[in-house]
Amino acid sequence: MAAYLSGFGNHFATEAVPGALPVGRNSPQQVPFGLYAEQVSGTAFTAPRSDNRRTWFYRLRPSAQHPPFQQMETAERWQSAPLFTAVTPNRLRWSPLAIKGEHDFLDGMVTYAGAGDVTTQAGVVISLYTATRSMDRVLFNTDAEMVIVPQQGLLRLITECGVLEVEPLQIGVIPRGLKFRVEVSGPSRGYVCENYGAPFRLPDLGPIGANGLANPRDFETPVAAFEDVDGPHILVQKFMGDLWTTTLDHSPFDVVAWHGNHAPYRYDLRRFNTVNTVSFDHPDPSIFTVLTSPSDTPGTANCDFVIFPPRWMVAEDTFRPPWFHRNIMSEFMGLIEGEYDAKAEGFAPGGSSLHNCMNAHGPDRDSYAKAIAAELKPHRIADTMAFMFETRWVLVPTTLAATTAQMDYDACWGGFEKAKLPK
Repeated sequence: MAAYLSGFGNHFATEAVPGALPVGRNSPQQVPFGLYAEQVSGTAFTAPRSDNRRTWFYRLRPSAQHPPFQQMETAERWQSAPLFTAVTPNRLRWSPLAIKGEHDFLDGMVTYAGAGDVTTQAGVVISLYTATRSMDRVLFNTDAEMVIVPQQGLLRLITECGVLEVEPLQIGVIPRGLKFRVEVSGPSRGYVCENYGAPFRLPDLGPIGANGLANPRDFETPVAAFEDVDGPHILVQKFMGDLWTTTLDHSPFDVVAWHGNHAPYRYDLRRFNTVNTVSFDHPDPSIFTVLTSPSDTPGTANCDFVIFPPRWMVAEDTFRPPWFHRNIMSEFMGLIEGEYDAKAEGFAPGGSSLHNCMNAHGPDRDSYAKAIAAELKPHRIADTMAFMFETRWVLVPTTLAATTAQMDYDACWGGFEKAKLPK
């Protein structure tokens, strides 16, 4: 069982061997036990203190000790932005990705949509993964921070900072450039957002005040753990959208101690403190934001991670499900478990949907009819967890995604009767 440190964005210090952490100097002339000091910077050196992300590693060998990388055959399923395919204004929805064949997390990655440009460090790419066996190689992504949202199967993420165990209804976040390996104990499936922009952080609470939404104390980071293993280890990096590989003569998970805040973390979505109305009107979905990656336009995110968890609905004289709307932001949704309250059918756990910028969407006909006829007494939406990656960018679906979308999705908005005005 993995052990954890708690608190979002804190400066952590942890050692797997007592005395391995230097005291008073990050890079002393002689590191305890002959370890090698190495800093990993997730932001520019001169980033403001409140935004600065970096971690000092004290490891058995320097990371620089490796042969040249060789480019791998380009992965056709795991892609990077810009995606040179035809963008569509049409609303799209997908059934759950089938889990079949023997493959690991890396080979099971299938990109559905993306936007921006990896070379300018702005935008996102959203993929789904399946895995039926553990990785026997190690991955690091120099292009993006990775948010992993399991829908089926527990993932054991072996990282340079330690071990993260992430199950459905939890998320795991791997910072840009950190090495990790994904172990599974059975058929697994979920979602991945690659964030090219500013690292995800907690949103400001504004008028909500000091408490609510995701609490910093509920974010967990692993304690130091290391592998002292000699022998061939395959290392794969994603660099400017391509995959490159080399072979080490030892495990890259040889960090005996570390301190800093550029570290992987997990968050249990069941701990989210939902805020909602106790009078009337349906609040904007921004009240469900867990994490945000800000852009250069205040209040308009490069990407927001938003959830729709179990909650009480008590609004008076109000249409309670999500209303019909057109949004400047593009919305990619997924469903971890249960049902989503704006769709009666067709949106299954493991499925997903895309509603791009300014294209109308909302409840289907059956959900609408049920909502306007419902007795408005306190009602608990239980046993559900939907989420959304919302971005300022227009998301471009991949060719594979465009050709596997549900053909009848638009039909869910058919059959609405024309409103009858008085004569």
